[in-house]
Amino acid sequence: MKKIIHYIPSIDRSCGGTTEYVRLLAEKLGQQSELHVVAHTSLHPVEMKYCRVHFIQKYIWGAMKQEWMALLDEVQPDIVHVHGCWNLQCAWVQKWSQAKGYKVILTPHGMLEPWIMNRNYWIKKVPALILYQKKAICKADYIHATAESEKENLLLLGYNDKIKVIPNAVNVDSIIVKNSWQRTKTILFLSRIHEKKGINFLIETASILKKELDGYKIVIAGEGDAAYIDTLKQMALQAGVQDIISFAGGVYGEEKWDIFRKADVFVLPTFSENFGIAIAEALASGTPVITTKGTPWTDLVNYNCGWHTEIGTLPTVNALKEFLQLDEMTLESMGRNGRRLIEEKYSTQSMADEMMKLYKMVKE
Repeated sequence: MKKIIHYIPSIDRSCGGTTEYVRLLAEKLGQQSELHVVAHTSLHPVEMKYCRVHFIQKYIWGAMKQEWMALLDEVQPDIVHVHGCWNLQCAWVQKWSQAKGYKVILTPHGMLEPWIMNRNYWIKKVPALILYQKKAICKADYIHATAESEKENLLLLGYNDKIKVIPNAVNVDSIIVKNSWQRTKTILFLSRIHEKKGINFLIETASILKKELDGYKIVIAGEGDAAYIDTLKQMALQAGVQDIISFAGGVYGEEKWDIFRKADVFVLPTFSENFGIAIAEALASGTPVITTKGTPWTDLVNYNCGWHTEIGTLPTVNALKEFLQLDEMTLESMGRNGRRLIEEKYSTQSMADEMMKLYKMVKE
């Protein structure tokens, strides 16, 4: 496999897990092939190593098609890999590439999961499915899922049964594990600030456990829609937990790893994640995790490194109650178990190797 093009609408740092996934995958694939990453211009694009990054200026059909077709002619890739759904540009790129005879892999990144599908179903999803999205899924040469649960949901749609599961990963060798599990009384949420992340459950949990959380700080870190962040702040104020909960904004680089290591526990009470890269990052840092069955992280229980709960306020309350009762020796044991889980199952090299096998199979 000599030449590969990845298309992702944005590699801005605010785009969260999808951007980080492409960055990590590119770092490994780019050492095995000539890799090109194509995205639209943004304010804060992340740095991509071992690949050539192309920024497309235009979003409208004619101008974007001209740029894309010129790029195809220049690179002449063996495979085109498209990241994302519910985006006209993703469907266009797939259509234009396949019209020229190129094979296309589609990674939905959880965007076809039931919670996403049901949200604004009649207003947004049905028109998009009719106009372009169903056709794109059906015509993809292969679909890449990041967990067996995502594959099962994709099969239930009945659009395309050519699906390969390759889990996401983190570059565990570059992540320093914490050296102390002495309680700092910090509970961390770190992800994109969005309605699907279940932050309201965490605020409601803080209100219910206000007495037990005396002296604790719940840090909510991440970027998102300013109006929604204001809504969450107002919710915290009305619940009387504004002194417990702090909104840290986006954290990046070494500051992000410092806050992962400082946290006693990481909480992601989400409705739906196809992977949840922040979960893997927390575990690699040695921090136990509380998350929901909206994620594929059943190994939290198997490896005894966290809680895999039902979705909602009460399950989050119960998990945090259990966490608060643990001694520091148990927290250390859970933290080390989490690190071992990531080392054993979620290395970036394994992810890249499996992806390269998929490319070769589809190309043949």
